[in-house]
Amino acid sequence: MRFFDRFFGSEKERIAQPDITFGRYSDSYKSKEQYAAWERSLDLFEKQEYLAAFTEFFTYLRDEQTDNVTFSESKGTIHFELIQGSKKIVGIANRKKVKAEAKIAITEDLNIGFMRRMMEENFKMRYSCFALDNDNDITIVFDTNILDASPYKLYYALKEVATKADKLDDLLIDEFEVLHHTDETLIKQATTAEKEVKYNFVTNEIKEVIQQIENGKLSASQYPGGIAYLLLNLSYKLDYLTVPEGMLMETLERIHRLYFTKDTKTNLQKNAILQKEFQHLLEQPKEDFLRGMYSVKTSFGITKPVTHDRVVSFIDGELHQMDWYNDNGHSNVAMAIPGYIIGYCLFNYAIPKPDKKLFHLYYQIIYTDFFQKLGFKFDYVDLQKQSFNKKAIIRAIKEIVEDNKEKYPNLSPNFNRLSFDGQVKFAKSYLTMIRNLDLTKIE
Repeated sequence: MRFFDRFFGSEKERIAQPDITFGRYSDSYKSKEQYAAWERSLDLFEKQEYLAAFTEFFTYLRDEQTDNVTFSESKGTIHFELIQGSKKIVGIANRKKVKAEAKIAITEDLNIGFMRRMMEENFKMRYSCFALDNDNDITIVFDTNILDASPYKLYYALKEVATKADKLDDLLIDEFEVLHHTDETLIKQATTAEKEVKYNFVTNEIKEVIQQIENGKLSASQYPGGIAYLLLNLSYKLDYLTVPEGMLMETLERIHRLYFTKDTKTNLQKNAILQKEFQHLLEQPKEDFLRGMYSVKTSFGITKPVTHDRVVSFIDGELHQMDWYNDNGHSNVAMAIPGYIIGYCLFNYAIPKPDKKLFHLYYQIIYTDFFQKLGFKFDYVDLQKQSFNKKAIIRAIKEIVEDNKEKYPNLSPNFNRLSFDGQVKFAKSYLTMIRNLDLTKIE
């Protein structure tokens, strides 16, 4: 998510902010023009006007702001390129077939280890497969005849190629020494200053949570739920705020899987495993963290689109837990609960845009120090006085409302119930405000 106008404040007080990406990309927020192109693509394919259908399909995929998709027609063949993270997917579409290919890694030798790994991965694929190109380098290939290349199938097949290629390249290269990166010109390295801020944030947040768990105030055996909130909130906020690639991204995704996989492990055992994962991160060389801090263009999101009702349901299921922890002297756990709610939603779902913007604003308020170190300029919190700037926060919420009023005409937050008397009360009242929003959408 590239925020949003990268501006904050009233029209008279627009301040340019750093061009830094936060959170997982979603392709669910397309324009009316893109949705219209999708409908035309379906209609043209039914009429067997295949080249015209593919042209509209790639128009649907293309994000004009990021220039993530390019395509052109020549002599009855459409040549296209899609960018997904550090990978480029190239292909052709004509009146006979559609073919797409993404190069994963350059290999020095046909090592039996990675070749066996590729065969195992092929069993997980639905539309494409791993292969070796003419140079014996690893690729992912999708190939289908024209009659079987409907826009629906094309979307999911290209998404599989793109997301698999982008995710597996770093992991395979880290695992097998004979493999090397292909073209890294697609990535935009973060500045040294940005990397340093994010690295310090990651390590300091991990150390703080581990210390909170080990200080004995929250018994691991008595309160596994509270410790789970601390660990999962930590994982999700690191994913959202630092947008990692490579080793850190895979670890955070593994932490999510480990906790929510249905198996025979108790919550106590799972917490211990998650804590070891974070401890292992602290033991990694700093260079491994910095290598995965870069930004990229993206064509396909991996989060599942949901409505505001799903957000409401999740808030209702978790937010009430804050009271007991706060009343019993565990304000750190109480604050982890709204963070867990927000982080879980942003990690797993493509939520409505007003919810997404309001969740991002929450992070800006609670982690003002982190954003300011990255170069952002806003005054939601007075760090010296440790107090909220009520006017600035309400102004920011009103701007989000105004930006989304056309699609969500009933969007009207109740500011009267917002509490600015400390972080815990603010966090609970802020999520309650979001929970009570009317996000009836006008198409």
